[in-house]
Amino acid sequence: MFKGKTYIITGIADKHSLAMYVAKEILKNNGKVICTGLGVSQFHTDLSDRAQAFLNESYKNFKNSVEEELGQDVKTFVLDVTLPESIEDFCNKLKSENISIDGLLHAIAMDKTIRNKKVKPLLEVSFEEFCDTMEVSAFSLVSLTASLKNHGLLNAGSSICSLSYIAAQKVTFHPYRNISIAKAALERITIELADELGRQNGTRVNCVRFSTYLGSKAGTATLTTEDVEHAAQKSPLGNAQPQDLAYEVAHLLRPGTRITGEIRHVDGGYNIVG
Repeated sequence: MFKGKTYIITGIADKHSLAMYVAKEILKNNGKVICTGLGVSQFHTDLSDRAQAFLNESYKNFKNSVEEELGQDVKTFVLDVTLPESIEDFCNKLKSENISIDGLLHAIAMDKTIRNKKVKPLLEVSFEEFCDTMEVSAFSLVSLTASLKNHGLLNAGSSICSLSYIAAQKVTFHPYRNISIAKAALERITIELADELGRQNGTRVNCVRFSTYLGSKAGTATLTTEDVEHAAQKSPLGNAQPQDLAYEVAHLLRPGTRITGEIRHVDGGYNIVG
């Protein structure tokens, strides 16, 4: 299905990350993946010891997980989407190796207003916190895609997919605030890019809302076992599993389809329950 095709996979933090399941599915179907992770780069300046330690640990976990789960031949790069220089450097490295891209999985999100499973009320969120979350969780889809296209790296007929959840549309029993707004923006960006890129070079852009999932670092930051069980009970088919997501994303990334501008649900039917 993906023979001769290369896809960028963002958002792998460890072996349980949802992006990891997607990467495995692409490899299983004879495609190639390039994985990006957060780490210290030449463009990080004046880092505190704590910040540097965090970035080093993040990249170590990312790199080790990719090698163990996907193999040592899979290319990995440091990418910080908050630094334009980092995005530029990443694209230049791809270009220097004559690598062109047939698709992208956007699975990046960040919200500093969530700590120890506590969500800061929206009325207490600062402008800086709001913008930081929006930049990483939503606008990075624009900045990364634009850079790939401007460098001539995004092949015609390529496919882009991002990850979201039902809280982008409505208040849920497991409250999110700040990041919900960013995910809503990500979904709107998906639709606008589907129109722009579809007309320019036939690139498709879609988004998938997934079930509550406790396995990823994002899930453990916000959810409890009780939250996941509650969602499973409300969903007609129970919670979807990571492999369900991998199948759907792979379908949206596969060459030759005419699916674009879609906000898909892979959540066991949770979205239809009032």
